[in-house]
Amino acid sequence: MNQAIAPPTTHAAEIVREYGPFAGAPPIHGVTHDGQRVWAATDQRLLAIDPASGDTVRSIERANDAGTAFDGEFLYQLVERRIDKIRLDDGQVVSSIPAPGQDGNSGLTWAEGSLWVGAYRDRRIYQLDPADGAVLRTIESNRYVTGVTWVDGELWHGTWEDDQSDIRRIDPDSGAVLEQLQMPAGSGVSGLESDGAELFFAGGGASGKLRAVRRPKRA
Repeated sequence: MNQAIAPPTTHAAEIVREYGPFAGAPPIHGVTHDGQRVWAATDQRLLAIDPASGDTVRSIERANDAGTAFDGEFLYQLVERRIDKIRLDDGQVVSSIPAPGQDGNSGLTWAEGSLWVGAYRDRRIYQLDPADGAVLRTIESNRYVTGVTWVDGELWHGTWEDDQSDIRRIDPDSGAVLEQLQMPAGSGVSGLESDGAELFFAGGGASGKLRAVRRPKRA
């Protein structure tokens, strides 16, 4: 007899601040955090945003159309069917690896020495070897996957489907949904990253907005 799976814990997402739209009102694709600044991928530029003031403090001219990650030294950017490794000090691409699948890659994050890629319509998250792009693990989801992030050993990802979005914590082995933060209507999640503390930063796609969302506290 199969053991029943408990339904996920569900909360309304607490949006604590909105940023943008930024100059020229570009869409927000990937989002990452370098320990101080939030980086947002906006078509042709990567913007570094001070989360306290909301000001754009730096930009790097690099094509992008999906997720962004930071490994403590380099930025990584999904663009078309590849992932570029970008030197932070001068914005130059130092290497590239193939992205998994043919298209539809969305989120990107760095954790445990690996890159993790959200595949939108495939409803999957891939763990990649950052050296050559080899797929090390595949995690199935039951909704379209957008941004992905790891924080304190927890795997979270964004969803965006039928004009509804949430941020959900999943079991990294089974893909089972453990917890959901339901976003308000019209607040889609494109990119997603944790600041390593109490906030998620969620890209808002074509709205051009970046949203800070409260991460649930643990007992």
